[in-house]
Amino acid sequence: MSTFYTRRAILSLLGLLPLASVNADGFINDSKLKLQLRNVYFNENFRDKHGLSAKSARTAKSERTEWAQGFLLDYQSGFTQGTLGFGVDALGLLGFRLDSGRGRSGTGLLPVHDDGRATEAFASLGVTAKARLAKTTVKYGTLLPKTAVLIYNDARLLPQTYQGAQFSSIDIESLTLTGGYLDRFKLRDSTDSVPIVPDGYTGDKSADFSYAGAEYKLGKNVRLSYYYGELGNFYQQNFAGIQHDLTLGNGVLTSDLRYFNSIDSGSAYGGKIDNNMLSGQLSYTISGHTFGGGYQALSGDAGLPYISGATVYSFSNAGIGKFIEEDEKTWMLNYGYNFSALGVPGLTLSMRYLSGNDGKSNTTVKEWERDAELAYVVPQGTFKGLGVRLRNYVYRADYARGRDSNRLYLTYDIALW
Repeated sequence: MSTFYTRRAILSLLGLLPLASVNADGFINDSKLKLQLRNVYFNENFRDKHGLSAKSARTAKSERTEWAQGFLLDYQSGFTQGTLGFGVDALGLLGFRLDSGRGRSGTGLLPVHDDGRATEAFASLGVTAKARLAKTTVKYGTLLPKTAVLIYNDARLLPQTYQGAQFSSIDIESLTLTGGYLDRFKLRDSTDSVPIVPDGYTGDKSADFSYAGAEYKLGKNVRLSYYYGELGNFYQQNFAGIQHDLTLGNGVLTSDLRYFNSIDSGSAYGGKIDNNMLSGQLSYTISGHTFGGGYQALSGDAGLPYISGATVYSFSNAGIGKFIEEDEKTWMLNYGYNFSALGVPGLTLSMRYLSGNDGKSNTTVKEWERDAELAYVVPQGTFKGLGVRLRNYVYRADYARGRDSNRLYLTYDIALW
């Protein structure tokens, strides 16, 4: 069967054939279908019982270990022809348990039942309608937002997804505009679509999240960005950032400065919030080596607010800790090497160390983390897109449980067309 008719067969299954039959050249011919296989082994050992009550300490797990297989089928149509083009995207997610146990569950790979056992399999399907006018695209349905005020979490077996509307525009040269309105989401280890809440919130309130922002390229070496986000009756957040590349000797020096201002809004269901977080990082890349260092300071009331389960756009969003507690000050060092400089493209090494002090979270916060990652992705040939990634995290704190974690990711990206 030809690729054209294979695409039509899949569109029929999605109920899209009527749309594909009208001005179908761009809709079908520009479509893409990708399958990603993810095999993840996750092991985490707890080293102490800091931050636990006496009752919780008696029943707390000493380790979490699971192994799972995930499948991500990502279909993206082109757009129908004409001034206003239409299209449809679909994202199918499927996860299987390979190894787990009631005493070892809760890694974030798999949903956990009330009895403490991980589910054998879980799946979800998200569909997104889209329209394009000139270089502006509007989408409604399942979304994967990636902005300074909200980044979907994709650090386990399957990604976190959101439901809502979003637009993006590149009609003005060097300027990208983005905005959206989200009303529900699914955690990375769940098939339940639930209302949006901030991380750490345990009450019965929820809200919709709206955001808007702009990114501007000033010449070849300067990038400016601004974003605004609001979770109604919880918090408002402003972000501003600037990045600059400077050729220095035989390498490139990159400076990255980020600023967050967050305040509570409306009924302030999550409590009083009024803080600022300023962070900066310098990195120098030369002959495959990247050396970096940075500092981050959070001041004011409460820690940096963000959506439950999401990734935080900060240098300190590490493998285990986030280092964004009230008044916390964090130093960071990192090193990376790209082995393509030695004739081995696709092989990379990265390491970082973070140390946070002076924070507040019911008690004084002091924490540190050491992360290392070795990764390889086949760059070309029959097995192009096949990758392996090994991560090791060591985390210690005087207000939370210390952890040693090893994670192995085997991935394979297959472009079906």
